[in-house]
Amino acid sequence: MSQTATETGFVRGLNLFDATMIVIGTMIGSGIFIVSADMARLINSPGWLLVAWGVTAALTILAALSYGELAAMLPQAGGVYVFLREAYSPLWGFLYGWTLFAVIQTGTIAAVAVAFARFLSVLVPSISENSYLIPPIHISTGYAFSLSTAQLVGVAVIVLLTWTNSRGLEYGKIVQNVFTTAKVSAIAALILAGLFLGRNAEAIHTNFTSTFALGAFDPALGVAAGTVFGLIIAIGVAQSGSLFSADAWHDVTFIAGEVRDPKKTLPKALVIGCTFVVLLYLLANVIYLLVLPMPAIQHAPSDRVATAVLERIFPSYGAILMAIAIMISTFGCVNSLVLAGARAYYAMAKDRLFFAQAATLNRAKVPGWSLWVQGVWAAALVLPRTYNTATGQYGNLYGNLLDYVISAALIFYILTIAAVFRLRHKMPNVERSYRVPGYPVTPALYILGAAVILVILFAYRPATTWPGLIIVLAGAVVYAAVRRRSTV
Repeated sequence: MSQTATETGFVRGLNLFDATMIVIGTMIGSGIFIVSADMARLINSPGWLLVAWGVTAALTILAALSYGELAAMLPQAGGVYVFLREAYSPLWGFLYGWTLFAVIQTGTIAAVAVAFARFLSVLVPSISENSYLIPPIHISTGYAFSLSTAQLVGVAVIVLLTWTNSRGLEYGKIVQNVFTTAKVSAIAALILAGLFLGRNAEAIHTNFTSTFALGAFDPALGVAAGTVFGLIIAIGVAQSGSLFSADAWHDVTFIAGEVRDPKKTLPKALVIGCTFVVLLYLLANVIYLLVLPMPAIQHAPSDRVATAVLERIFPSYGAILMAIAIMISTFGCVNSLVLAGARAYYAMAKDRLFFAQAATLNRAKVPGWSLWVQGVWAAALVLPRTYNTATGQYGNLYGNLLDYVISAALIFYILTIAAVFRLRHKMPNVERSYRVPGYPVTPALYILGAAVILVILFAYRPATTWPGLIIVLAGAVVYAAVRRRSTV
């Protein structure tokens, strides 16, 4: 039976299974099927590619263990926003919420919705980013707006899942559980097919003869071949792909107000869900290496490594099978992102730091206004295009924005996990039904590892990291304006 949280109006309708499905659903989108190609080009070693994914797995589990304590002591709608507000100040909570709404959550929703449309095009060729209903309208040399059939499908997915979630928690939960179960089954089928049907003698010889040999790294990194320093830099830069593909696991903390017995359920859901997904990711990459030689992974068409694997196993219909699997995965991922994100803006609005209407629940006991403002902005981010004058190719603005905020997101993760130390000092008497195992080593290891990756990204990927700080700092200006208006 659902239990009503009378103090907030939310319905506590999510049990441990539901919460774990949200963790898994937000983590698995389309990244695991694609990012290994770029990581393989950066690192140029099968063994160290697996180590890079192992680093991602370790950091994710360390973070989940640490977030569990924060979720247990502050089980309120808003999650990370609340943690940062209580540990530091409302400004830090707002900066996170601002970046979440402006880019992180909405940009990811836009990106994953269009990824759904791209793979739908395998089944329906008329759906394409180059099949225009409204051709690109340039607003400058490098930017334009358009509406292609793929963009239209992306917008339709966002609108549909925003509507279903606005109908009540039960609707969102059903969609989430069904599609998360389906996508996990699809990845498990990929792993089993690769293990029993796709093992390739050439790939095994190429990838596992000199598994950890150090060769030349991506020339763009500008590091010497065959050096330990170069390896550290390559693995650090590669984390931008693997960490992003395993991201959003913490979104379940946004919906703490709708979780039954959140002090116990949230820590368990975080640890179980994160551990399950990173193990699944590691197994998937082992399968890639069993089926495809390293060069085939590095140069997979459009970086679609998983598609190349299935095409090797099932030459006639591998691409179609993979397209269906990714459509299931991305549809479920959009649903979980839509469901969770709106609760963060609801918490901000309660503190008078977001649109006032977002602080209300609709008749279905969900933050309907918050859901729709998120949906409108996410759909709007689907429409702007970037234009490369050298190649004449159009890209997607949200892709650039997400690249920019990866480093900013890491900063917020570090601050949030540092909040475990901060709140133990600031609120020593608050009940903690769950405490971080291995404290203080567990959170300290995450902070150290994430800080090293952050320094590497700022040093070796400045074009896509420094702009993220500008987006965050712009939030400080908005915060000052909002605070001034709220005190008038």
